Amino acid sequence: MAFETVKMEEITEARRKAIAESIRTISLEEMKALGEKMFADGDHPWREKFFSFATENSGATIYHATTHDSVQIIYCPAEDKGVWFMAGTGMGPMQPKGLAILKQIVEKG
Repeated sequence: MAFETVKMEEITEARRKAIAESIRTISLEEMKALGEKMFADGDHPWREKFFSFATENSGATIYHATTHDSVQIIYCPAEDKGVWFMAGTGMGPMQPKGLAILKQIVEKG
């Protein structure tokens, strides 16, 4: 196996463990407060995307987790959608592999 593949598998496993340990439901109010904290600058390019995700999924159960390397995860199992974000770094949609991991963790309880 290539070095990059081994390292990515190690990172993924460490993140999976941290998510399983920290995942919990989050209210819309908590999610908005988290967004205000993470994207305090009103002009932050990811702010609108974060709050759009919150609004679009406001009636669903939402989960929040934090990885060992400070990646924040928001996951909506009803829509099988999630976003990751890191303060000062970026944000993006969860990819299929990450969504599968989140689904498995939430289903296990």
